[in-house]
Amino acid sequence: MADTVVGATPDPHAPGDDPSRRDFIHIAAGAAAVGAVAALAWPLVDQMNPAGDTLALASIEFDLGKVVDGQQVVLKWRGKPLFVRKRTAAEIAAAVKDDNASNLRDPATDSSRHKPGKPEWLVLVGTCTHLGCVPTFGGGDYGGWFCPCHGSHYDTSGRIRKGPAPKNLEVPDWAFLSDTQIKIG
Repeated sequence: MADTVVGATPDPHAPGDDPSRRDFIHIAAGAAAVGAVAALAWPLVDQMNPAGDTLALASIEFDLGKVVDGQQVVLKWRGKPLFVRKRTAAEIAAAVKDDNASNLRDPATDSSRHKPGKPEWLVLVGTCTHLGCVPTFGGGDYGGWFCPCHGSHYDTSGRIRKGPAPKNLEVPDWAFLSDTQIKIG
């Protein structure tokens, strides 16, 4: 006869096995594996974040009080040159006159490129949209910027008029903080 007791529940584990110890070992090994994967993945994810110097330049403030009519100031913003220009009445008139020109490759009105009521202030990212060169002011056929690398001509509103550049000079997000203070970014 077998040594069975009627009504007793048989133990499915082998003699000497402790089920709570085995479960703990499986959970601990799984937690260690997850921790190891996270420790290996973190440097890969972290290196995709912007560098500290880039974050420091994410937004900048600038005082417009020292800029006179017809003057352009070049600032560094997010590692790129930024043109802040106080346009003359003649430059504004030339830009408005060309709003409906048929040779605008990337059509945009002058009023869409400056803040309402402040047509004299133009803020542009100073890199050519062709290959990223820095255009100079006053050398183009349209009174605006000229890219010496490949010959793109921009008008006084920063719109592409001639040359290989596909788009206008970019207008970043910016706002007036006061009458003479602006914040870019």
